Amino acid sequence: MLVSFQAPTEFGAAVALAVVASGVFFLSALLTGVWKYRCMASSENGLAPHYVDIAHRASLMYSFAAMLVAVFAGLSIWPAWLNIAATLGLLFFFGFAIQLYIKLGRANQTDNMFRDNDDPQKMAVLMNLLIAGELGGFVVLFAGAMAGIFFPGLLTG
Repeated sequence: MLVSFQAPTEFGAAVALAVVASGVFFLSALLTGVWKYRCMASSENGLAPHYVDIAHRASLMYSFAAMLVAVFAGLSIWPAWLNIAATLGLLFFFGFAIQLYIKLGRANQTDNMFRDNDDPQKMAVLMNLLIAGELGGFVVLFAGAMAGIFFPGLLTG
């Protein structure tokens, strides 16, 4: 049996949010790339601070990840509110990570935020929230997309 597939004719708010976030994250990647280059050009060893480099790479990675989120949100058959909530959970933590890396890059006081942390318990809570938000959000969107691809009439009766 061949799998039937129908692409949606219009995209909802979750897709729009993810595409906008992708653009913001990519702009962040371009700007942190300029910052990284300037740090490298003015450094004796030709290297940028550790977290400047990580902010640049994370911004690039999350910009493309946000576009994947848009695709999964667009394919998901779950209700719009659920797709929006899952998308926002992912995007919030992507953005949170980028801003944290930028903050650490500006301070340039560590090359390991876990080792040199004043409040390891707070960091553990934040990391567990990030894990739950990112994994939970993606599992919801992925399940919705797979349901839409393999069981297109599932929610329509």
